Amino acid sequence: MQPPAQAEDLDDLFQRGYRYAIALTHEPDRAADLVQDACVACLAAQAPWRVGYFFAAIRSRFIDQQRRQRLVVVEPIGSQDELARVGSFTDPRDEELVQADRDSLDRALGRLRAEEREMLFLSAVEGYTAREIAELTGHPRGTILSAVHRARRKIRDLLQPLEVGKKS
Repeated sequence: MQPPAQAEDLDDLFQRGYRYAIALTHEPDRAADLVQDACVACLAAQAPWRVGYFFAAIRSRFIDQQRRQRLVVVEPIGSQDELARVGSFTDPRDEELVQADRDSLDRALGRLRAEEREMLFLSAVEGYTAREIAELTGHPRGTILSAVHRARRKIRDLLQPLEVGKKS
């Protein structure tokens, strides 16, 4: 296996892989484990250090973990009243408001299925096109487009009560 020419390239690959793993698992510790397992697998296979190959290795290990668990635990985010209270701050410069927005977004992302988070991450954060995501994940392009649209709509719907609370 040929490592990237620069250590910075390898570090960038690992950082991108970690962000991708976070999008899949929504758990920092599990994400770090996935990246480490993918690195070991890439080294053992003498695979190329390319983003697509590395992401595929991470995704494969994630799917294996999901199959072993046979049960996906969904964490409740609380009631709609709680979400409305989080968005009821009036000063947009207030540091608590910024943290509340981050927490609300984190909770909303937690409500998405892992596949939806994955596709939304690849599209919104990594900037991949639907065709590229389809090649990477093995899903049809139309499925990718639908999943990204549904994920964005879910996030918007979950955060919309917060926007109404801010305006009053």
